[in-house]
Amino acid sequence: MRGAGHGRLRMRTLVTLRWTLILGEVAILLIGGVFLGFKAPYAICFGLIGVAAWINLLTGVASPGQRMMADWEATAQLGFDIAQISILLFLTGGAANPFILMLIAPITLAAATLPLKPLLILGGAAVAASVALAFFHLPLPAAGGATMNFPLSFMIGAAAANVAGIGVIAGSVRQAAQESIRMALALDVTQTVLSREQRLSALGALAAAAAHELGTPLATIAIVAKELAREAPTPQVKEDADLLIAQAARCREILRRLTDAPAEASDEVHERMSLLQLVHEVIEPHAGVKGVRVEAIVTGAAGVQSPDIWRMPEVLHALTSFVENAVDFATSEVLITARFDAVSVSMEVRDDGPGFAPEVLAKLGEPYVTTRPGAEGSRTGHIGMGLGFFIAKTLLERTGAAVTFQNGCPRGAVVSARWPRARIEAPLV
Repeated sequence: MRGAGHGRLRMRTLVTLRWTLILGEVAILLIGGVFLGFKAPYAICFGLIGVAAWINLLTGVASPGQRMMADWEATAQLGFDIAQISILLFLTGGAANPFILMLIAPITLAAATLPLKPLLILGGAAVAASVALAFFHLPLPAAGGATMNFPLSFMIGAAAANVAGIGVIAGSVRQAAQESIRMALALDVTQTVLSREQRLSALGALAAAAAHELGTPLATIAIVAKELAREAPTPQVKEDADLLIAQAARCREILRRLTDAPAEASDEVHERMSLLQLVHEVIEPHAGVKGVRVEAIVTGAAGVQSPDIWRMPEVLHALTSFVENAVDFATSEVLITARFDAVSVSMEVRDDGPGFAPEVLAKLGEPYVTTRPGAEGSRTGHIGMGLGFFIAKTLLERTGAAVTFQNGCPRGAVVSARWPRARIEAPLV
């Protein structure tokens, strides 16, 4: 979450937008006055543009371009732009001037970078200016000094069209910006989770290597301690030597447990695993949950050898997350099935719970989709799955998997992931 008063609008972005508006205004006035011969109060118009240019120059020089403006500062700056554009429109035909669309530019920037309250203030100011310009304005410039008078109904319609444009464009940009923020936050969390899993995976390999390297010096310590105990000149020395022997034996037992763990005997073994090892590792944290049976099955096509796969922390974390959610909402059983054939490997997590709510099933895998029937009765107090499912789905897709969510028949939830076999298989060396 952003701190109070800290916006997302950089000074450089505001200055660039204002220079764009100023150059556009100058070009429009020059084309209208020089090439088309329109009559208008150009001195006042160019004076107003000069004021805006001077303010923008001071703003750009006085403040670093990378600085993020506070919300109130950005609101004031964009409010000035709305006022400057509105006065120019007043001088050049009001709502009848087709360039009234320029009022949308600062509102669009506000919708993308400011909180809702400043956006509503600026949007209200732009809407009020659009409506006022339908009633209060100088004549629209025309060639030869002619006066162009439009009926009030046309002016009101032009103002209404601009108001509608402000609402639609600001709303669309705001929605897109909010989605982008949520996606960026979720991806940051995903990267953090992935980094943690990779560190844990690396720690396993390091532990195996450490166990191997420490075996020899511990054996040496044990031999020397035994010799010292046998030839101890005093009971105190013998007691110290016996303590060394006992502690060395304890260290060797710890190292034995490390090296006995499957997939950790060596770096080569640690990097690969069978499908059976994968499903057992995924269900192990949930095997003892009371009230639900967690089972795993590995099955394959006839005549096709079961593949060893790369040990990928993304896959382990994601599948464990799916199993945890299934255990939360299962009535009595969770089934994890690994299937393989000559071209693909798939994993399926199925429970016999209430399944996914129909209104969110199509949106699963997006950040912050958090509704599922039966959440209040989950075994772990887990009441949502939006960010966790997004992270898991993103991690699996990074490994080349196609992930699907659906409800089972007659009930329950089914999460499936399918890989091309070549993407995750660890070939025999």
